[in-house]
Amino acid sequence: MNIVITGFGSFLSNDQNPTKKILSMLPSSIDGHRVIPLELPVRFDTCFEPLKHAIDTVDPEIIIMLGLAGGRTAIAPERIAINRNDSKHPDNDGRKPQNQSIIESGENAYFSTLPIDSFVTELEAKDIPCKISNTAGLYVCNNVFYHTMHYLKQKSKLAKAGFIHVPFMDEQNKPKEAFSLPLETIYNGIMLCIKVTIRKEMGL
Repeated sequence: MNIVITGFGSFLSNDQNPTKKILSMLPSSIDGHRVIPLELPVRFDTCFEPLKHAIDTVDPEIIIMLGLAGGRTAIAPERIAINRNDSKHPDNDGRKPQNQSIIESGENAYFSTLPIDSFVTELEAKDIPCKISNTAGLYVCNNVFYHTMHYLKQKSKLAKAGFIHVPFMDEQNKPKEAFSLPLETIYNGIMLCIKVTIRKEMGL
């Protein structure tokens, strides 16, 4: 199988992003399956383009998108992507779309097809905090999540796909009171999510 894992670089006041760090830590294969790390731009207009290219050329069976959500207190598999951009904060191009559809005439929402309930069970068993989230926000993370699910449906692709938000890492600059986890813990949690998805895809 081909597995695409995406993350983002710096944005807003976040000069470091744990998801970019995770991309650099990933092995080239997991349980014999090829892993393709992919950094996406923090830009509403172009965030999906590198992933679209990967879907077209690599035809992955699994797509796990990662993003930083400061303020989260656990690794947070997202349940749903909605067809809406509505940002109070600019992307890295300075754009702040207000109450706009991501895709005109697109579905209102798409659900993750990752085994998110199993993520919670498996991570909590390893004492890694994990909680399903019912909102991916209205920033670039939700945008690329929605674009991906829409494109997979449009192209009749059967890839399992979804988004996971992670909290701040201990090693980065962050508000003093903000929750954070060691980068190693976040990485181990994401690796476990990948392995759980592989097992489910193989019927194990």
